[in-house]
Amino acid sequence: MFPLQRGRRLRVNESIRSIVRETTLSPSDFMFPMFIAEGENYQVEIPSMPGIFRRSIDLTVKEVKEIYALGIRAVNIYVKVDESLKDNTGKEAWNPQGLMQTSIRAIKAACPEMIVMPDVALDPYSIYGHDGIITHGDVENDSTNEALVKMAVSHAQAGADFVAPSDMMDGRVLRLRQGLDAAGFHHVGIMSYSAKYASAFYGPFRDALDSAPVDSTDIPKDKKTYQMDYANRIEAIKEALMDVEEGADMVMVKPGIAYLDIVREVKNAVNVPVTVFHVSGEYAMIKAAAERGWLDHDQIMMEQLMCIKRAGASLISTYFAKEAAVLLNK
Repeated sequence: MFPLQRGRRLRVNESIRSIVRETTLSPSDFMFPMFIAEGENYQVEIPSMPGIFRRSIDLTVKEVKEIYALGIRAVNIYVKVDESLKDNTGKEAWNPQGLMQTSIRAIKAACPEMIVMPDVALDPYSIYGHDGIITHGDVENDSTNEALVKMAVSHAQAGADFVAPSDMMDGRVLRLRQGLDAAGFHHVGIMSYSAKYASAFYGPFRDALDSAPVDSTDIPKDKKTYQMDYANRIEAIKEALMDVEEGADMVMVKPGIAYLDIVREVKNAVNVPVTVFHVSGEYAMIKAAAERGWLDHDQIMMEQLMCIKRAGASLISTYFAKEAAVLLNK
């Protein structure tokens, strides 16, 4: 039979394709992860992440103003802590004059409308490179939660709009909500890394912060006792639902492109915005392939970001945020 319905009628030219397009991207869909270091007028490119830098606070503030002008409205910030400040308690994480707290104040002073979501986890502050306090050779859940509450409250005191716990400790969202509320920060939100998988895609990020677990026979060699097994799907939905019940305002799936089935499952299950982290390894692969001429950088970048949005992301944390915003603004 001759087809009455011809899908190609809606693909004839770009004007038609644009009016029937189901998913669109804008700079406000992006959150830019930023790495901050001590010093002044300092920046160094991360070798495994071309175009991404560790910057001192002054240059970070300059970059924040630039990306805000492009339409990006959120930053996820991480700090490179001096080795001398690391221990097993993570106490530098809640130092009111620490690098993270000083960075938050500086960003909010320079660009008050930028949404600042500092990372909440102990790995940048740990001599062991783990997300929590090591007790009897393993990461101890409940004492870590107590430390994370102190850390989150210090971020709120510095001016953070959301705190972003990436540690994957059990029950930490409830403890953070209780701690923030008790300190008078009812308005500060929680964006929880709810389905954070134990992934090999994080390698360049750990290079950026020097936060990989140390090689020791006395402690876990990786983070698989608290980050999720990448073979699991139902567990991700359970984790996201529990975090919402405990008070999370947003939930996150991490990594991104390799986990779009999880993004859709979580999006269907929860009634809060879903953030997706397009992680360092995913970024590095595109950069490396594009440098060799194997892929078209901009087309692949935009296709991946669109696919993450299509899968259900309300917000995409991506190292491509600035580059993508420039293209979209054109």
